[in-house]
Amino acid sequence: MGSVVIPIPDGDHQEFTDLRKEKRFQVSLSPVISFVQKNKDIIRKIIHCIKVGIALVLVSLVYFVDSLYKEVGDDNAMWAIMTVVVIFEFHAGATLSKGFNRGIGTVLGGGLGCLAVILGQKVGGIGNPFIVGVSLFILGGAATYARLIPKIKKRHDYGAMIFILTFNLVSVSGLREDNVMEIARERLTMIVLGFAICICTNFLVFPIWASDELHNSMVSKFECLASSIEGCIEEYFRLVSEKENQSVQTVASNFRNCTSVLNSKAKDESLVNFAKWEPWHGKFGLSHPWEKYQKIGEILRELAGTILSLKGSLNSHKEPLQALRESIKEPCEAAGSSLASTLRELGESIMKMRRCQPEPCIVPKLKLARQELSQVISPLKLGKIDSAEGLAVACFVFTLMEVVEKLKDLAKEVEELGELAGFHQS
Repeated sequence: MGSVVIPIPDGDHQEFTDLRKEKRFQVSLSPVISFVQKNKDIIRKIIHCIKVGIALVLVSLVYFVDSLYKEVGDDNAMWAIMTVVVIFEFHAGATLSKGFNRGIGTVLGGGLGCLAVILGQKVGGIGNPFIVGVSLFILGGAATYARLIPKIKKRHDYGAMIFILTFNLVSVSGLREDNVMEIARERLTMIVLGFAICICTNFLVFPIWASDELHNSMVSKFECLASSIEGCIEEYFRLVSEKENQSVQTVASNFRNCTSVLNSKAKDESLVNFAKWEPWHGKFGLSHPWEKYQKIGEILRELAGTILSLKGSLNSHKEPLQALRESIKEPCEAAGSSLASTLRELGESIMKMRRCQPEPCIVPKLKLARQELSQVISPLKLGKIDSAEGLAVACFVFTLMEVVEKLKDLAKEVEELGELAGFHQS
């Protein structure tokens, strides 16, 4: 039988060729995309290092260019490099915070230092060092006390330290130098130059926003706790024979996410502080309610601690207890699934910046879960067995009921966040 040749029109052939090229291009990029997704933190660290290198090269132009170096001088040029090294931080908000504090501390410290020098020179004689010494004692002590105030220490500790340092340097050097005002002006100019280079480099070259990291980490906490609840329910109702064959690492993995959430307080507080300094960018405006993220984080940590308290119940392997567990398995699994889905729903509303309305959907679901758990611990069911065994099961169920109550508070905070931040309606 002869072969049949089917002609392909030029247009279709060209389209077919383009599709093959596009598919081949997508396949070739897939390893790169996979690597980027798995190593986001490493890539961000590399970008930060590159940005620091760029800033150092730019500020070193003061030394590289002869005309600039002759104009500025070696002593003053060093202050620009020191400023870049000291205030260039990983997050854009942290760099702006440190730069602002350094600027304010330098201006106030330098200004008051010059004032102390002028006053001491007018008095003259032995009164000059006396005036400077008294000024150092009073203002240095006052600034040190201010650093101990929690609100000032949280946001302006670095600025207070720079104030003490600058005031000390300017006022003491004024005892030996006649042109202290000129020196202060030149060094302030170099500090401003270093600050400007840091801000331009950090904000314009692949900026790393603390607000984005805070937002994403907060969303991930909801998924972590939802997975932990599902894992605890599954582990609690696993057969005793299956538990004995299960490795300790698998059991511990159910609580690893809770532990990470529980230990996130310090990181959340620093990210909130840095996010407040950041300018408008992307989906976050100037008045975004970052304090609400901190409040939501506190409730999530309380919730993580409650879930961790289930660990004692999971370690029980008594065979007589297995029959009771089987009798309450269905309502507890239904309640656990409802709690996990509620957590994911709240996290999704934050991720998509969608207004959360607990009353129509979430609150009825939580009420139903509580009713199911209340029926589980009724005297009719727990009164049929030994009191110690009944207490162990009741402890597990009561802990789940406590999770329900905390989810109600969490839903309320997420709703308030949506209202204050102006999230769009669902």
